[in-house]
Amino acid sequence: MEKEWAKVYETAEDVKIEIARILLKENGIDSVIINKKDRSYRFGELELYVHRDNVIRAKQLLKNL
Repeated sequence: MEKEWAKVYETAEDVKIEIARILLKENGIDSVIINKKDRSYRFGELELYVHRDNVIRAKQLLKNL
């Protein structure tokens, strides 16, 4: 996955990552959420990845979140 997918967004908030995922999906970009939060203490980040061919377009869409 590392070679073909790139991180385009990172947040600690579950709602924001879902909004970002939906925004990308509505614009025809598939994405994957990687949950790096600690389950016990609820700290850490959620990361959103897209295929490397969509990185520039995805970042443009997400720049105002």
